Amino acid sequence: MPKGILESLLSGEGAIVPHVQPMYRLSDNRMMAQEYLARHLDQAGVAHPVGPILQDPSLAPKDRLALDLRFLEATFSALAQRGTGTHLHFVNLEPVSLEAPGFWGCLPRWLEALPFPVECVVMEFTESQGMSDLEALQTYAKRLRDSGLRVAVDDLGAGVASLTQMARLAPDYIKADRSLVEQVHRRPYQAALLNALSHFARHMCIGFIAEGIETLEELEAVMDADVPWGQGYILGQPWPTRPKPLALPSEASES
Repeated sequence: MPKGILESLLSGEGAIVPHVQPMYRLSDNRMMAQEYLARHLDQAGVAHPVGPILQDPSLAPKDRLALDLRFLEATFSALAQRGTGTHLHFVNLEPVSLEAPGFWGCLPRWLEALPFPVECVVMEFTESQGMSDLEALQTYAKRLRDSGLRVAVDDLGAGVASLTQMARLAPDYIKADRSLVEQVHRRPYQAALLNALSHFARHMCIGFIAEGIETLEELEAVMDADVPWGQGYILGQPWPTRPKPLALPSEASES
């Protein structure tokens, strides 16, 4: 990663534009949720995913935390500008950020600014730099729920850690990793696993989403596997939001 990009983002000068990607109920093609994906703009104004930055092994832990908080600030700023629609809003969260007092200090302000009920927000745990202490992660998940938020586990199927997190966190939603969806129409074992996970989720009253659906053949196979929700380029590509800055408390009181 070019050093100039990192310095620009850490200083607050680099532009961050959250993008949203829809999730659909596959039985009737109804949009049920949107996932907020952080993107940073280069000098040419082209948007790039932030995942590769956060996953860079050379990135110092303090810088990773600072960046994730910047991305979360931009995402909740975008959420504060949204309407009162009835769908859910999925927000990516690096688990290590839960250990930072800065996150918990910002969270009440973010939630207070929402124009819709807090329970419409789903905090989606990513695994790029996941926490190894599942007991602590379970405690943090409960703390998020106590704030009114819902919890999702991302990348189910990408590794044993995902299955362990699912069992311990008892999430409200689980998302099947792209590795289970790719070429599923040609891989009966993947289709059977998606079907089994779907029935498990239904039995446990957990929402289940297959992500990374990119072709019509994959979409048809996912539907045949009885997966209720889907997300991917074949259903809708991410599009940018352009939020206005949140007003500071002093500014709000003066207006």
